[in-house]
Amino acid sequence: MLGGGVVGPGDLDLALSRAPTLIAADGGAGVALSAGYLPEAVIGDMDSLAPADRARLDGRLFPIEEQESTDFDKALRSVAAPLVIAVGFAGARIDHELAAYHTLVTRPDKACIMLGAVDVVFHMPPQLTLALPAGTRFSLFPLAELQGSATGLRWPIDDLLFHPARRIGTSNQTVDPNVTLRFEMPGMLGILPRAHLDAVISALTARV
Repeated sequence: MLGGGVVGPGDLDLALSRAPTLIAADGGAGVALSAGYLPEAVIGDMDSLAPADRARLDGRLFPIEEQESTDFDKALRSVAAPLVIAVGFAGARIDHELAAYHTLVTRPDKACIMLGAVDVVFHMPPQLTLALPAGTRFSLFPLAELQGSATGLRWPIDDLLFHPARRIGTSNQTVDPNVTLRFEMPGMLGILPRAHLDAVISALTARV
């Protein structure tokens, strides 16, 4: 899935090599066309789509005109796929990026990975096991009050009450080759170095 934000060199090719169907969220369609790609579908309120691009995308536009949600939310909730890799939603406007993280939490039924220049971000399901090298930075950032448990992390989380304004979990580290995490409710984001994209894909799709 492609948004209209920052898309680094090779980002789109990397995402399409793992999730080959290209869906654009509104202005992301212009980014796709500029890069030589034709999206299968464009979903959003269409307020960021240039008229010339709109003409090239006739028959591929699926407008959702309500203004209560973002274009990323509109697109994500409308797509049925075992995995979505979101490109172009991080690294530009902070309010847009924060809204995208909010969408990850409000759509916990969607397996979605946001691909950034340095990290990948994803919503933690009720249970997840990842294969990661020991010493890997593993950050947890709550967008709700919740508790969880984990094995394979250097600093235990089992007795912690996470809350976005009180207790977060950045810069933990793995100590075992397999890390298992459990959370009682939606609301926790996992953040890993971009180099471990495939490990996250394997873990999330193993649950589908």
